[in-house]
Amino acid sequence: MVHGLGEKMDLIILNDGLYSLVPVTKALLKDIILVHDIVDCFDLCDIVRLKLTVYYDYPINTHAMKDGSGDFFGCICK
Repeated sequence: MVHGLGEKMDLIILNDGLYSLVPVTKALLKDIILVHDIVDCFDLCDIVRLKLTVYYDYPINTHAMKDGSGDFFGCICK
């Protein structure tokens, strides 16, 4: 399935054992420059993950949010 930047996308964030959905807004994507206007949901999720997280290798092995809000778990595209 192909999604444009206007589609609704939520990040799944794990913080203290509780999963929460954080909406991805156009303001969050304003610094991202894409070659194509239409991208796959998985590709957009990877782009957002690279922008918003830092990876901690062994022994933690997690993508932590740069703002300290929790651990990045994935995305939901609707």
